[in-house]
Amino acid sequence: MELTEKHRDYWRRNLRVTAILLAIWAIVTFVVGWYARDLSFNFFGWPFSFWVGGQGALVIYVVIIGYYAHYMNKLDNEYGVQEGED
Repeated sequence: MELTEKHRDYWRRNLRVTAILLAIWAIVTFVVGWYARDLSFNFFGWPFSFWVGGQGALVIYVVIIGYYAHYMNKLDNEYGVQEGED
């Protein structure tokens, strides 16, 4: 099956947003967690690095998932490949 330019553009945009969100995930998971241990002040009675690693990262992950779902719904509607409604 030959892909049209419309298909290529759809997948190009899909892969671009996926790569950007994956890069954000990697930075939050590895870079912020690595440097958070140098933040040696208490936040609600716990070290700030605990909050960054244990709570802040989870919030960012949920935001990433929500943004991806919203973006892909918008992209699907734009290219007419949205899922059928029952």
